[in-house]
Amino acid sequence: MRARLWPLPALGLALAVAAGVGLPELDRRLGYSVPPRVTALLFGGGAEAARTVLQTIAGSLITVTALTFSLTVVALQMASSQYSPRLLRTFSTDPYVQVTLALLLTAFTYALTVLRTVRTGDGSGKQFVPQLSVSVAFVLALASVLCLVVFLSHLVRELRVEVMLVAVHQDAQHTIDRVLGDDETDRASLEELPRPPAEAVPLLASRSGFLAAVDEEALLRAAVDADAVVLVDRPPGSSLIAGTPCGSAWPRERTPFRPGTQDGLLRHAAEAIVTGHEHTDEQDVAFALRQFTDVALKALSPGLNDPTTAVHALSHSSALLCELARHRLGPRALYDGDRRLRVLLNRPDLSDLLDVAVAQPLRYGAGEPEVLARLLELLHEVAYVVRPDRPSGVTTYLRRLRTTVAEQPFPAEERARLDGLVRRAERTMRP
Repeated sequence: MRARLWPLPALGLALAVAAGVGLPELDRRLGYSVPPRVTALLFGGGAEAARTVLQTIAGSLITVTALTFSLTVVALQMASSQYSPRLLRTFSTDPYVQVTLALLLTAFTYALTVLRTVRTGDGSGKQFVPQLSVSVAFVLALASVLCLVVFLSHLVRELRVEVMLVAVHQDAQHTIDRVLGDDETDRASLEELPRPPAEAVPLLASRSGFLAAVDEEALLRAAVDADAVVLVDRPPGSSLIAGTPCGSAWPRERTPFRPGTQDGLLRHAAEAIVTGHEHTDEQDVAFALRQFTDVALKALSPGLNDPTTAVHALSHSSALLCELARHRLGPRALYDGDRRLRVLLNRPDLSDLLDVAVAQPLRYGAGEPEVLARLLELLHEVAYVVRPDRPSGVTTYLRRLRTTVAEQPFPAEERARLDGLVRRAERTMRP
């Protein structure tokens, strides 16, 4: 819901209709009992003037709303074509975009709803001018104009790739705090996932899509009820196909399941695995690295040829990798209250995350010295943070980078600089 544009505007429309019906009724009930000091601040025109004001507000605001939508679509197209289609989430989750659209549609709907209550008195009906309601419409119009100015200024700033990358990094930090920030004793990281025993039964995906999240509490509860161990061997962000295995389950005591428990366990376990039609950052700590890599690859494409942006994206990848290296990574184990193993979840380790951040920029940026230099600095920074006794994949990529530098026809000065960065990374990796 946070990544959708319609919830806040829909709420504004509902409130606008309620206020457009309720405030004129309040005007009718108050009548002439409003103090003169308050009346002086309210709308003082007649019925025709009230109609003109409300019609002008409604007509101009719907035009401005269309303009706002058009500017937002242009921004989305630019972000998709020049940077990465996955950066579109930064616009749809932007509170400025949501609030601006909600306020414009709210003011338009409110003015249109109040307009229907104004009576000129030409027929048999009595003239009625809802002074308070028209005054509120005027205030909403002024607020909409101010909000539009702020939105345009914000949109110009948001179109800069530096600001987009910062937004992705902030979202990644929230994901790290949410997924890796707990120190609960019933959760632990493993070096690798164990192999399922021969009596294990496959856990089939119920829906096709990308693995968005795993409801750990529901999965743990289902495993405890069936006295079983459940393994989900697909990491967040993986593509699942309905009816194909995404894990397995087996009795904890290696005895046959109790009658009726196996089907219930598999059904509840499948329901605990949440899929979606797109990648999300709900539990996928590698999603932000994927976005940084996409921006770097777009910048290195022949159509753009912007190594500066690629280097900037790699700097964010390095900072995020160093932050992730300080947490417990790898597969995750969940235990019940008696410290018995119940659930095994596949999570990426530092080597997997390093593959996402380095593999493709190394392949497509092999001929750009600045990109290679930033990749060597990335390996040096990650090696400085991670403990020497922990497997990280830094050694593998440092060897590949050394080979890549040797194969490129760089000038002697560039080669000497890159060789110096290689030696510095090697010294950092030594215990």
